[in-house]
Amino acid sequence: MITKDMIIGEVITAHPELVRTFFANGMMCIGCPASQGESIAEAATVHGLDADQLVSALNEALEA
Repeated sequence: MITKDMIIGEVITAHPELVRTFFANGMMCIGCPASQGESIAEAATVHGLDADQLVSALNEALEA
């Protein structure tokens, strides 16, 4: 299960298939250096996104 406190780089390493879900939800900075140490919540705030909505989409993608 993905939580908003998880580090984006760690999530992508464990679940590379979620890159598409990040992109589809407006998170285009997956390859940037900050994503390697930034939580989903931190990145969502910086990009003006709803972290809870993003996490929900990520978990739905994992279940599919």
